[in-house]
Amino acid sequence: EEELAFRKTKIRHPLATFFHLFFRVSAIVTYVCCDWFSKSFVGCFVTVLLLLSFDFWSVKNVTGRLMVGLRWWNQIDEDGRSHWIFEARKASPSSTAATEAEARIFWLGLIICPVIWILFFFSTLFSLKLKWLALVIAGISLQAANLYGYILCKMGGESDISRVTASLLSQTVFQTPTLLPGDAQKPGLQGSRLTSTR
Repeated sequence: EEELAFRKTKIRHPLATFFHLFFRVSAIVTYVCCDWFSKSFVGCFVTVLLLLSFDFWSVKNVTGRLMVGLRWWNQIDEDGRSHWIFEARKASPSSTAATEAEARIFWLGLIICPVIWILFFFSTLFSLKLKWLALVIAGISLQAANLYGYILCKMGGESDISRVTASLLSQTVFQTPTLLPGDAQKPGLQGSRLTSTR
């Protein structure tokens, strides 16, 4: 019981957890406070876009792998068809498993930030600050791409996105959303590649 309680609360990858939230929160704060710090639209635009790009790269390539043991990418084959590839870390006694605290931080950050950018979209649209619209759309696109990839990765490449999203939200809020050693027994997920052609 002590080991289980320790595992639920301990963060084994503090640096990855920090950067999982740092870039996305920094992009949001910079976007909101941009007019206070600088009058240069181009400077603010480039700063927020760089933060969003750093966030996309770090979540897609580093924090997802370390915090929840999932990885996804998209590749184009020789025929020009797009393939989504999903992987999950094999559960083994020697591997460092993700904790529930890390998994909860990962999924909540991944879900809440795109919602905030969608709110920014409507506020930008209704306040007629159309010069910021391209930046907000870029924020939605980058955040939503990671969310979409990890939702499909978590659910084993299923294509019914509405059912998958509802299931993931209920797991994130009400249950333990982590990839535990006994949890990686989902069909097609255990260390294998799942491809789906889009």
